[in-house]
Amino acid sequence: MTLEQLRIFLAVAGQSHMTRAAGMLNLTQSAVSAAIAALEAQHGVQLFDRMGRGIRLTAEGEAFVPVARAVLSEAETARIVLQDLSRETRGTLRIHASQTVASYWLPQRLAGFRQTHPGVEVLLHFGNTAEVAQAVLAGEADLGLVEGQIAQTQLLRRVVAQDEMVLVMAEGHPLASRPLSAREYTALDWVLREPGSGTRSAFEAHLGQMDLTVADLRIAMEMPSNEAVLSAVLAGDMVSMVSQRMANRWRGVHARQVDWAPPPLRSFTVLTHPQRHSTRAAQALLGIL
Repeated sequence: MTLEQLRIFLAVAGQSHMTRAAGMLNLTQSAVSAAIAALEAQHGVQLFDRMGRGIRLTAEGEAFVPVARAVLSEAETARIVLQDLSRETRGTLRIHASQTVASYWLPQRLAGFRQTHPGVEVLLHFGNTAEVAQAVLAGEADLGLVEGQIAQTQLLRRVVAQDEMVLVMAEGHPLASRPLSAREYTALDWVLREPGSGTRSAFEAHLGQMDLTVADLRIAMEMPSNEAVLSAVLAGDMVSMVSQRMANRWRGVHARQVDWAPPPLRSFTVLTHPQRHSTRAAQALLGIL
């Protein structure tokens, strides 16, 4: 078994199609088919069911996917450690960040980092807070940046900024200009981020300060991104709560700071794994953050 075979296997599993996987890997379709056939023959297991022009993972293939990902992640970590043994700060820096951080706080800091460390290739991946924490735990990210609470107690946390949540609605919404109390929350139609996101966990903490839970509210929609939430707010009479940093950049959105309850504040936090090698590139970015 080779690392190249594992990469090809995961590409085919992700695309459910030999030809599309070949195009993504810049290989011929025959080379991809041969690699999968060799992997199956070497270990006496069928990883895919072939159905005409389609292909689908078998139960054995499904079970092998997380193992293959873990092996490739460890191989990538080994490559980065070897790169870091040189005296110059260079190599690859893998960052996973939750959406508010990645879209509205991190880019300008990465631009400054790039100016001072041009030899470092930065790979930025988006995910919600839970997904980012899992990526750091699995060794798929050198640094994780989140705005929510995480369950992985073994990860190191460093607070690098503070963020305030605001109530948002379309500019013509009745609540845009009149007083609001916590009791009115239960009469509003809400659009929220999905469970596991930092925005959702911060909102739930805010509700808790007013002796409310999500179950007390009328939830009209749950959306997988901040942009989708604000688009829904702009399209109707729904309200939500998002980062003030993001709300201020959307035309047509009216943002209200909370003055009827304690201001909903949260921290932007860097996550690292205490047992994994911290590269010069990671340390340099931490210095900037």
